[in-house]
Amino acid sequence: MSVADVSAAAAPMRETPDMRRSMGDARNIMSAVLTGLVWLLALLASAPLISVLYMLVSEGGARLSWETLTALPPAGFMQGGGFGNAILGTLVMVGIASAVCIPIGVIGGAYLGVVAPKSKLSAGARFVAQVLTGFPSILAGVFVFGVLVKGLGTYSAIAGGFALAIGMLPTVILTAEQAMRMVPQRMKDAAVGMGCTTTQGVLKVVLPTALPGVMTGVMLAVAGAAGESAPLLFTALFSNYWLEGLLEPTASLSILIFNFSGMPFPNQIQLAWSASLVLVLIVLVFNILSRLIGARRV
Repeated sequence: MSVADVSAAAAPMRETPDMRRSMGDARNIMSAVLTGLVWLLALLASAPLISVLYMLVSEGGARLSWETLTALPPAGFMQGGGFGNAILGTLVMVGIASAVCIPIGVIGGAYLGVVAPKSKLSAGARFVAQVLTGFPSILAGVFVFGVLVKGLGTYSAIAGGFALAIGMLPTVILTAEQAMRMVPQRMKDAAVGMGCTTTQGVLKVVLPTALPGVMTGVMLAVAGAAGESAPLLFTALFSNYWLEGLLEPTASLSILIFNFSGMPFPNQIQLAWSASLVLVLIVLVFNILSRLIGARRV
């Protein structure tokens, strides 16, 4: 018998600790109670959302059809019809808002996050953007009404798009700034060490790396703009016809819901429910896209 065997035989046997969870332990009881409380509060918080979605699906889904998505709104006592022009108008105005807002927002985010993050101009611009996040959207509509609607002499899709762009801009700027700040400093230093100018470093290194975060902010801003109604009352108004030009009153889903929900005709009320469901689905699609794009950052 070797020395190691003798030492092993002489050493006292250690008892294996009991790793089983005791439900009678005070900490385990408290943990179970708090876990159950959190689940209960989560269910209570989600109850309004679930009830709204249930009403939208039950009331609006029954009327949803291809005709509803492609036809023009009915008038008065007419039956049938749809809101195809409102879907088109919403997409066009959100597209105009995105074309105006995204380049300005990304450039502004690059300036705040990379070019001059500690300058007085950046501090002032950052403060204004943060204030604008709580800016009432109807005031953006009033501003664009005084500038564009009166200047052009008509309600239009262009005016509606610019009003939506004002609401989107702070979200895009602040999200782009944070996304570019999260780019590792060593990558920025490496670009400078290779002789890149500030512009080249932003375009070649920082922006491609931060693109998923930037696109997440863009998608969230677009989703919020798609559901806006107050600015469009002062800028795009409404139309019962297909959009033939950008300088004419334009239909939108949110304004159609506002108009039809107050009418005494069952057909229009049903169309308002269906339009609400379609609008929620559009916003849901943009939110899902933002989640998927944001997941690429991990």
